[in-house]
Amino acid sequence: MEKPTFKYPDKAAYEFVIQALAAKGITYHEIAHITYNLQTKYVPNLTIKECEMETQEVLHKRELLNNAMVALELDRLATEGQLNEPLQSIIASDAGVFGVDEGLALNMANIYGTIGVTNYGYVDKVKEGVIKKLDTDKSGVVNTFIDDLVGAIAAAVAAKIAHKYA
Repeated sequence: MEKPTFKYPDKAAYEFVIQALAAKGITYHEIAHITYNLQTKYVPNLTIKECEMETQEVLHKRELLNNAMVALELDRLATEGQLNEPLQSIIASDAGVFGVDEGLALNMANIYGTIGVTNYGYVDKVKEGVIKKLDTDKSGVVNTFIDDLVGAIAAAVAAKIAHKYA
């Protein structure tokens, strides 16, 4: 049960996510570029600057931050070998039948409705830009969740923009 004196740490959650993304070399600019590529054919006057502003706004959504923190922390723990088996091996190998990474991503993509989910499915399939880099990284760092997280954020931003111009 939540304590009446608990104040949700929105600012700390935002900083946690932004710093964890930055540690992986990911900025909101890169996410905005993915969003721009998703939406520019539907919103011809869309600008990168608008996508960046919308990305910043979406990155402050509590629901997205909660899922992102869990995803980022699981990747970190798996990279450090801190998870118990068999979870450690499953996440470290990015097992295709695991699906929890996509489940968290779908929660994030859906914050602006089902259009975010369809956008996420497309982004997850084509793996554009930094998503592909994360997905194919063989440096020993676990990126099981972060590639899906980045795609989900871009998909949520694209959905927000789609609703704005509908």
